[in-house]
Amino acid sequence: MFLPIATRIYLATGATDMRKAINGLSILVEHQLELDPFSGHLFVFCNRRRNMVKILYWDRNGFCLWHKRLEKDVFFWPESAEQVISVDPCELTFLLDGLDIGHVKGHERLFYETVI
Repeated sequence: MFLPIATRIYLATGATDMRKAINGLSILVEHQLELDPFSGHLFVFCNRRRNMVKILYWDRNGFCLWHKRLEKDVFFWPESAEQVISVDPCELTFLLDGLDIGHVKGHERLFYETVI
C-alpha cells in the first residue's frame, strides 16, 4: 500500500463489529470518531478477539477496504481512554506484524498521539 507523505493513520481504540463493511465503517469514522472518511487518511479497526483488522481509506474515486485475519495469534491492540489515536506508518507495520507498538525495543515513541 503506497502512502502519500501527508497521510495520517488513525486507530479506533476498543473493539469494532467486523460485520461492518465500507458503508458502516465510513459512518463510524464520520459520526463516532468525528473525522472525514473522504480525507485519504487510513482508519484502522480491530475486533473484540483481536484477531482481525480492517483498514478503510478513500483512494481518489472510491473507498478501499483492507482486511487481515490471524489464524492463531492476536494483534496487540493499544489501550487508550481516547476513541482514536494517531500512529505513524512504522507503528502500523509493527502492529500488523504482531508486535506491541508500545514496547518495541529501539523504537523511540512509547506514547501515542491522541487526536482531538
